[in-house]
Amino acid sequence: MKDTKSETKKTRYSKEELQEFKDLILNKLDKARIDLKMLTDAYTNNNEHGTNDTSPTFKVLEEGYQVLSKEENSKLAARQQKFINNLENALIRIENGSYGICRATGKLISKERLRSVPHATLSIDAKNKQYD
Repeated sequence: MKDTKSETKKTRYSKEELQEFKDLILNKLDKARIDLKMLTDAYTNNNEHGTNDTSPTFKVLEEGYQVLSKEENSKLAARQQKFINNLENALIRIENGSYGICRATGKLISKERLRSVPHATLSIDAKNKQYD
């Protein structure tokens, strides 16, 4: 926990610390892009083999379920794309030297928070004040 004391006095993370966060973000980005592709394939039917046209008429419940499932996958894909955009923006902040600085207080965001939410732009205190 001695990191916390030194972080309150520091105004920026070191190059080594930023590299750790960059590696973490790149790993999360790779996984997020794979997940997005799976979700996109699921709602665009890219993973089917074209048997829908030749199969007998679907039951009404099955059609309803497929439509609902496509809508859910579409929403999940949109959410996943937003997550990817946030991670990419975090990489930009690493490059321009503003990564890990709370946009509300100007203080460093704790390493623990950034390891959990590497695209965070608010410290826990600032985030909690949003809901007060």
